[in-house]
Amino acid sequence: MQIWVGLGNPGPSYAMNRHNVGFMVADIIAEFYNFPAPSKKFLGWAQEGRIGNEKILLLKPATFMNESGRSVRAAMDFYKLTPADVTIFYDELDLATFKVKVRMGGGAAGHNGIRSTIAHIGPDFRRVRIGIGHPGDKKRVSGYVLGNYAKAEMDGLADLLGALGAEAEWLAKGDDVRFMNDIAMRMQD
Repeated sequence: MQIWVGLGNPGPSYAMNRHNVGFMVADIIAEFYNFPAPSKKFLGWAQEGRIGNEKILLLKPATFMNESGRSVRAAMDFYKLTPADVTIFYDELDLATFKVKVRMGGGAAGHNGIRSTIAHIGPDFRRVRIGIGHPGDKKRVSGYVLGNYAKAEMDGLADLLGALGAEAEWLAKGDDVRFMNDIAMRMQD
């Protein structure tokens, strides 16, 4: 069993925020692999299904970003898993828009959802960082992150989400490099 967590904030007013790209990824993966409808569990919305031969719990914490770690911890404890079994999908300011990087461990780099997760389970989980770009001025970061994707970004966002869904099987198998490479190739087309 693996736990895949999409970070975001609950509620319709946040749905298209850059900060909610993790929720968007969880939704597209559930759709691609025909996961059942979500149920309220682990302080969030959970869906259990399969990607290839791997059993995956998709989780969208309902705790708001700053408390995401509580939800992750609850799911991890229920299934008696370790941080190595957890993958977090989230927005990354320091990556170019629509770039995807995967890594194990590390710090929070100012991301409150990651900071909360580290506080609850430690730093040794896999991260799928999804680039949202930087607004250029530190003072504009909060409004930018909590702002909606621009109309001009919608096609790119749809392409990225489609690529993430289509290539998720490589991530499930633990082939992070192939996952990143195949997404990059799809985004060049």
